[in-house]
Amino acid sequence: MSKATTSRLMAGRDELLDSALRAPDALAMFGEASRHLRKLVPYDAAVWRATDPVTGLMTAPIRAENLDDEGCAVYWGCELFTESVNLFRDLARAEVPVAGLRESTGDLPGRSVLYHDFMRPRGLDDELRAVLRIGGRPRGHISLFRSKGRASFGRAEARIVESLVSPLARRLRSYDQPVVEALPERLPGAEHGPGLLLFDARGALISINDDARQHLEDLPAGPSTDTGLGIKVPAWISSTAAQARAIAQDRGRGTARVRARTRAGRWLVCHASCLREAGGVLGASAVVIEPAKASEIVPLIVDAYELSERELEITQFIARGLATGEIAKQLFLSPHTVRDHVKAVFEKVGVSSRGELVGRLFTEHYAPVAEQKIVRVTDA
Repeated sequence: MSKATTSRLMAGRDELLDSALRAPDALAMFGEASRHLRKLVPYDAAVWRATDPVTGLMTAPIRAENLDDEGCAVYWGCELFTESVNLFRDLARAEVPVAGLRESTGDLPGRSVLYHDFMRPRGLDDELRAVLRIGGRPRGHISLFRSKGRASFGRAEARIVESLVSPLARRLRSYDQPVVEALPERLPGAEHGPGLLLFDARGALISINDDARQHLEDLPAGPSTDTGLGIKVPAWISSTAAQARAIAQDRGRGTARVRARTRAGRWLVCHASCLREAGGVLGASAVVIEPAKASEIVPLIVDAYELSERELEITQFIARGLATGEIAKQLFLSPHTVRDHVKAVFEKVGVSSRGELVGRLFTEHYAPVAEQKIVRVTDA
């Protein structure tokens, strides 16, 4: 690659980051990043996904470009049950979390189930995928596709995407910070109890309770699957159910658990397990959606403010009401050192008192976020 070409690509990358990192929310960031990246690494279709940093499973928001809803189940079915090439869970731990399908298979894409079942039927011939990660945790996925007839993704293009991994992941992490606004004591949707959805072995919804219907109405729009019950199930909920079945079949690791925000800004937790019938035969997968407890969300918010382990310890003691001297005794530090840590925490979180700090990090009510958490682009 010539110096002129390298200089042009780096300038384009810098322009991409300058625009994307100023976006007000994750969905807007995906849109800005995609608009600029398409000029540097041309592609015909793409999916940009946020992921739960603990489980690595996809959650809202999602931006899909030039892809239909129906393919989502096929894509994740391959990822969870049959694929062995460039799995997201492997890329999340790889030294370089970016890989091209054709390059990884020695230009023999037929080795990939994803290629056979998802890409080829849609006229797609290569995929470049990446895991956006920071601090060892996945914050998002990128899937870029090229149609048949185009050149495969090259190493230089993969390096451009690789250079975006950390800055975009860091920005995604920052969006977990609560927006500070005056809120009503209770927000719409706060009265819903646990919602229950049952999926059969094929991933089809077979039963749902009223609370689950209410939770689904509160969720942002996005790629979803039509059901025989007259409702649409978001793709990330279906994939959580599929993850539970994969774990039960010893095809997956970890837990089937993700966190997501409603349109009103409230956090929900979605967790799934696969039930067993008589004789131990795998039966339906049960998905529970319920309001997230503070303990589920505080780690995300603390991580978003980039607090160190020591700063987190001190913050937890502050939340319990301990004075500086008591904290110093607990941690075997001098009061002066504790005060320095408290000052650093205040600066990172943007508060000026202990009460404000506790209210910012441990409140159960968060300000509304953008109503539209996902867009589908058909003419990007």
